[in-house]
Amino acid sequence: MTRPELTGAPFDVVVIGAGINGLGIAQDAALRGLRVALLEQEDLCSGVSAWSGRLVHGGLRYLEQYDVRLVRESLQERERLFTLAPHLCHPVPLMIPLFKHNRRPGWMVELGMVAYDALSVGKTPPMHRVLTKGRAAKRFTGISHDGLQGAVVFYDGQLELAERLCVELAVDARTNGAVIATHVRVDAPILADGRVRGVRWTDRLTGETGETHADLVYNVAGPWIDRALAAEGVPVQPRLNGGTKGSHLIVDPFPGAPTDVVYYESRRDGRLVLIIPWMGRYLIGTTDIRFEDDPSTARCDIGEAEYLLGEVNALIPEAHLSLDDVLFTYSGVRPLPYVPDTAESSVPRSHVLHDHADTGIRGLVTVVGGKLTTYRQLAQDAVDDIFRRRERPAPPCPTRRRLLPGAQVADLAALRRSLAARSSLPADVVDRLVRLYGSRAVQVVDLVGADPALAEVVDPRSRLIAAELLFAVDTDLACTLTDVLARRVLVAFQPGHGLESVDRAVQVLGDHLGWDEDRRRREVDGYRTWLQVLAVPDPAGPRSESFGAGATVTTAARSATAAAGARA
Repeated sequence: MTRPELTGAPFDVVVIGAGINGLGIAQDAALRGLRVALLEQEDLCSGVSAWSGRLVHGGLRYLEQYDVRLVRESLQERERLFTLAPHLCHPVPLMIPLFKHNRRPGWMVELGMVAYDALSVGKTPPMHRVLTKGRAAKRFTGISHDGLQGAVVFYDGQLELAERLCVELAVDARTNGAVIATHVRVDAPILADGRVRGVRWTDRLTGETGETHADLVYNVAGPWIDRALAAEGVPVQPRLNGGTKGSHLIVDPFPGAPTDVVYYESRRDGRLVLIIPWMGRYLIGTTDIRFEDDPSTARCDIGEAEYLLGEVNALIPEAHLSLDDVLFTYSGVRPLPYVPDTAESSVPRSHVLHDHADTGIRGLVTVVGGKLTTYRQLAQDAVDDIFRRRERPAPPCPTRRRLLPGAQVADLAALRRSLAARSSLPADVVDRLVRLYGSRAVQVVDLVGADPALAEVVDPRSRLIAAELLFAVDTDLACTLTDVLARRVLVAFQPGHGLESVDRAVQVLGDHLGWDEDRRRREVDGYRTWLQVLAVPDPAGPRSESFGAGATVTTAARSATAAAGARA
């Protein structure tokens, strides 16, 4: 049996889904003394948590929906992340250009910013500033002057490496007793006498099946929440997921590119578009399209790409971006509630704990909605709910002030100097380790101290060293090569996506884990296949109905292959 940790005595709660919300619940529940098992069909942060714009924000546009509570909650949680994970989350300036064509007049934007500042009393970042046309053009030299009236600059947060945040939550949860089982698909809830008694599952790596027992199950599968309940013998449940697809393009720095995050209204149709500096490149996004298919199949299509490129070219006349400039793309399906006949941008972003007792399954709760910024508050609400259902007083929530594992050293500059002094690792390797792992970089350096061969630079472009590969599987819960490269060491998002070094990486991992040649070959093939999620769309491919062919861009015909994401 390959998953004995999932069988045996019942757990207090089973959590389905290892996105940011499921991991937050597992961490909080374990810290409050509950026996929790978390099951995930793929890997940590393998779904929508990785496919956002990687901003930690209060949700300025939610003010338009008069959702003041969500904005206030988001701003509070944003501030907490600056404290709890300063190695991963930091303030960044955002600019909102004010143009004559904007559907939101300048006075409305400024009024919104006053409210935004008022709702974030005690915040770390500076208050907003209003810029004249001249000052806006001086700060953002590439901006179009056509109709420009000025700009507003304010601050939110950026989480460049969302995957690393998820990994640290999982590590903290496991350290405190949670069982984290990845690549285990929940096939159906176990029901008896109208009550949930656990879940049936399949290990997707071995094909083994089994059961994990608990009288509380929290379905936190994001856009897959309905699939998790669609099984034979389960009473018909109401549709809960109404997710929308959001796509991003990744490009290298280009003429006229901003230094701030730029958040602006499309001249064409009033949609909000973002240009986000990210890891030395730029994210351009995002779209908001109803998506009815399997969330795993979400891809950026040519209509979305042409639209986003056209918008950037209109805002920045010297950019001249074309499809040939797109290095890779990604898409995710937002886990929004199902609200038919409602505009995509108006669907609520707040979370709901849906109790299935009224439809014949007591003890089953589905978490609907939520967003990256507010994962901790969502988790607190869910764990408080678990204690209420177990008729036990809830202990105080510890995550309000609990530093993440990589945040145990406040002075990262001093940590860099210390690690450089105690090891023979090059400065750029030490910089990489501290940026990815924060204070946990010490553990990686200790591996090199114990075995100097692990100082080998496996991927020269990213400066990935062999010790990181072992750390990924021994400590950071990775099971496959794709887990390691895409969601632990993150070379998947670096130039070349690690393809030049993939053979050496699988050799290091294979020697350490005892993989035979067939397993090594399958791991490399699996990673190359996974890279299709980053493919640049084919100009002749399908086009979302929401986007016509009117965007003014140049496209070059080429097809997406398994290595389409590798053009960097």
